[in-house]
Amino acid sequence: MKKIAFLFLFVIYNSLSFAQSAQWLTWYEKSNYLETPRYEETIKYSKMLANASDFIHYTTFGKSPQGRDLPLLIADKNKNFSPENVHQSNNAVLLIEACIHPGESEGKDAGLMFLRDVFIHNKYPDLLENTTILFIPIFNVDGHERFSPYNRINQNGPKEMGWRTTATNYNLNRDFAKADAPEMQQWLKLFNEWMPDLFMDIHTTDGADYQYQLTYAMPVQGEMIKSQTDWQNHYLQELEHDLLQKDILIFPYVSFRRWHDPQSGLIRRPQSPRYSIGYSAIQNRPALLVETHMLKNYKTRVDATYELLVYTTEILDNEYKKLKQINANSDIQAQQLAGKEFILDFRTSRKDSTYIKFKGVDYSIVKSDLTDGNWVQFTDKPKEYNLVLFDKTIPARKVTLPHAYIIPVEWEDVISRIHWHGINFKTINNDTTITIETYKFSDVQFANFPYEGRQMVRNFNKRTIEIEKTFHKGSIIIPVNQRRAKVVAHLLEPDGPDSFLQWGFFNTIFERKEYVETYVMEEMAREMIKENPQLKIEFDKAVQENPELYNNQWSKVFWFFERTPYWDNQKDIYPVGRIKHLY
Repeated sequence: MKKIAFLFLFVIYNSLSFAQSAQWLTWYEKSNYLETPRYEETIKYSKMLANASDFIHYTTFGKSPQGRDLPLLIADKNKNFSPENVHQSNNAVLLIEACIHPGESEGKDAGLMFLRDVFIHNKYPDLLENTTILFIPIFNVDGHERFSPYNRINQNGPKEMGWRTTATNYNLNRDFAKADAPEMQQWLKLFNEWMPDLFMDIHTTDGADYQYQLTYAMPVQGEMIKSQTDWQNHYLQELEHDLLQKDILIFPYVSFRRWHDPQSGLIRRPQSPRYSIGYSAIQNRPALLVETHMLKNYKTRVDATYELLVYTTEILDNEYKKLKQINANSDIQAQQLAGKEFILDFRTSRKDSTYIKFKGVDYSIVKSDLTDGNWVQFTDKPKEYNLVLFDKTIPARKVTLPHAYIIPVEWEDVISRIHWHGINFKTINNDTTITIETYKFSDVQFANFPYEGRQMVRNFNKRTIEIEKTFHKGSIIIPVNQRRAKVVAHLLEPDGPDSFLQWGFFNTIFERKEYVETYVMEEMAREMIKENPQLKIEFDKAVQENPELYNNQWSKVFWFFERTPYWDNQKDIYPVGRIKHLY
C-alpha cells in the first residue's frame, strides 16, 4: 500500500513538474525552434517572468510612432530597479538589445530563455551576483510587427520575422548619432540614465558562407583608451575559449576586400557613431556587436546567442570591479580633452597586413550566363584558409578641441539633440556678443540621393575664421571638459563622420537666398573693374579654370555679385562657434 501511495505521489509530482516546466516554454521552444513570437506574445512572456520573480521588473522606456510600448526587463538579485539604486550598489550594468533589426530575432528568444533559466529554473545560481541586466527584447517594435516569411531573403529561419526598419522607414542602427527616430530619442534617455558598463547589440549577418556560428565587432582598433581596449581583447579571448567548449565558433565580423571572395583577404574598420558600438565607444563604454550567421538554422543561431549571454555575464560578474574602474578612468580622461588634439575618424592602412586562419567553406566563382557577373557558389565542405588581414588603423581626421562650443538659440533642432545625448550645457540668459572661431565652407557637395531621411553633405573644403557674433538669449554653451566630450566633438566638429553638419542639419547655410538681376550686375561689374582692374584678371582666370561652372551669363555675374557688399556674409559660415577660452 505504501509503495502504491509513493508511486502515486511520484507520478503527481512529476506531472506537476512537467506542467510547470511546460508553462515556461517560450514560443520559440514550443514551435520546435522554428518560430519567433509576435510582439504581444513577447510582452506577455516578459510580464510573466516579472510576475513570477522578485528579481525581474518589467517596465517600458517609451512609445513607438504606432503607439506600442518599448519594453524593458530589469534583472537584479538585489531587487534594485532604478539607475540610482543600481549605481549605489556598485553592480555592473549590462545592456542587452535585441531586435533593433526585428528580422534578426535571436537575441529576443535567447534572452527570454536566459532570464527564465536564471530566475525561474535556478539553472545558474552563481550568475548575476554582481551584474544588473537591462534587456530590451524588441527595440524596433513597429518594424517587428511588419511580420512576414519574406523579410530576410538571405536568412535561414525563423518561419516568419519582422522588418528591418521602423514604421517611418528609419534604420535604427544608423540613427544613434543623429537621433531622428522617436524610438532612438527615447533609447538615448535610457542609455544616459543607466550608463551601462557593457552594451551588447544582437544581430544576424548577411554576407558570405563560413563555419562560424557567431561573428562580432568591438571597438578595439584604437577608438578607446588602452585599458578599455585591453579589457575588451581579454574578454573576447575568454569568450572564444568558453564558447569553444560548447563547439561554438566565433570570429571577428567578416568583411572581405572583394565582396563574397574570401581569398581576397579580410579588412576591418572602426564603426562610426551612427552605429551602436561606434556610439557606445564615444560614450566611453565597451560594446559588443553580435552577428549570428544567417545561413545556419535558427536553433543553431539562438543556441549560440544563449551561450554567449551565459559566458558574458559570467565574465562580467567576475570582473565587474575592474571594468567599472576602467570605465571611470575613461570618463576622467574625456573630461580633460579641451585644448587637445582629438581623432575624429580612422581609416584602415592598405600597407600594413598580417595573416590569419579563417574557417570557411570551399567555393567557386563562375561567370554568370544570366548577368555576366561573378557568381559565387559556396559548398557545404569546410575549408580552412590562410587569409591576409588588414586591420591596422591610422588617423584620417584630427582636430584640436576648443574649451567650449556655442550653439545659437535658433538652431533648436540641434539643441534638442544635444539634450537627448545627455550632454552638459548652460543656457545664456541675455544676448551676448563674443568673438568665436568657426568655419567657412567652400566646394560643398551633397549626396545624390537621400539616406536615412536626410540629404547628407559628402564633401567640402573649409577654413577657420574668427568673427564677432551676437548670440541671443537661449543659446547654449557646451564645455568640452565633460565625460561626453567625445560625443560633443563628433556631433559638432564638421569633419566628424556623423557630425550634425554632415547629416544635413545645417544645409540651409549653403543656400543663396538673395539674387541680382543681370542688367544691374552687368553695369555694376564694369564699375567694379574700372575701380579695380585686377578684378578682371581674376575673373578671366576663374572662367578659364572652371569652364563647367562659369558657363552662362548668370553664373558669371554672380561671380561679381559675391564680391559686392550686397552679398550674404553669413552664407557658408558654420553657425556653431568654438570658444577658445571660457569667459
